[in-house]
Amino acid sequence: MRLAIATTKVPFVHGGAEVHALQLREALERAGHEVELIAIPFRWYPPEKILDHLMACRLLDLRESNGTPIDRVIGLKFPAYHLPHDSKVLWVLHQFRTAFDLWGGPEADLAHYPNGREIRDAILQVERSLLPEARAVFANSANVARRLQEHCHIPSEPLYHPPQNAEAFYCAGETEPYFYYPSRLAPLKRQTLVLEALGYCREPVKVVFTGKPDTPTYGHTLEQLAERFKVKDRVRWLGLVGEERKRKLYAECRAVLFPPRDEDYGYVTLEAMLSAKPVITCSDSGGPLEFVRTEETGLVTEPRPEALAAALDRFWREATFAREAGGKGRSRYDELQITWDHVVEVLLHEA
Repeated sequence: MRLAIATTKVPFVHGGAEVHALQLREALERAGHEVELIAIPFRWYPPEKILDHLMACRLLDLRESNGTPIDRVIGLKFPAYHLPHDSKVLWVLHQFRTAFDLWGGPEADLAHYPNGREIRDAILQVERSLLPEARAVFANSANVARRLQEHCHIPSEPLYHPPQNAEAFYCAGETEPYFYYPSRLAPLKRQTLVLEALGYCREPVKVVFTGKPDTPTYGHTLEQLAERFKVKDRVRWLGLVGEERKRKLYAECRAVLFPPRDEDYGYVTLEAMLSAKPVITCSDSGGPLEFVRTEETGLVTEPRPEALAAALDRFWREATFAREAGGKGRSRYDELQITWDHVVEVLLHEA
């Protein structure tokens, strides 16, 4: 089959969504298909640009290329997943969140524009009317499926996929005294909560952060907070690291920290499970809650620094509990049978 993957790309930004699209292309090619990844540049400011991009996507014709039909379009991100095609399936990574679940919160920059509400209403109308065009709608996680139903009344089926190089993760024989938090540095990832929690810890807990800040200003803010909470000597900022070093940090840590707010999916959770490490997350963290079973494969706390500190202290003191919980996490990953072969089979069903 000739397949087109339609996604949205902010130029010079590379993250989980970009990795996801590349992995999907590779999986489809391994299955013997001819695949083209179409990444449409996207800018969300000023807000009227969003509608311009949406119109551009609707005007794109992917029914054929060079005189040969394109058999199926797989849409991943707004507004690219609104490309018209008679045989289109959606695998929604997330919608334009500032118009949906983030609206009214500090991250909803759309609401701060004079025409923000008008643009939001237009996006809501478009999503509700155009999403049903697809032959089938899948979601990146049960959390994303919940949002689709809640905001657009669109039913969808969660479809899980493995993280990049899943087979290469491992667990070291001996752990080192640190917790690991791998993620881009951003307000929604709540590194600030971790820093504040460290100030409440009774044990000499240490945390290693890897990832690039969304903006230089935010990176500087985190460093200032570490000084303010008097925990500067207990955190390390390693910035971007290579895949091999990242896997080593997973393999040798006591446990993995991942307390974002309402995460879509979260590769961090799955990478921790593959490394046989327990995960500490929060009750409002979204995607990780689909995998972490508190007191079994990790700990789920309230999103308060005191509660997070108690979880950190516990795993710091109870190394045996941490090791056993990590082993159960690895077993749970295997039980879920998260594979690209399954993803391909589902997305191309009845093609």
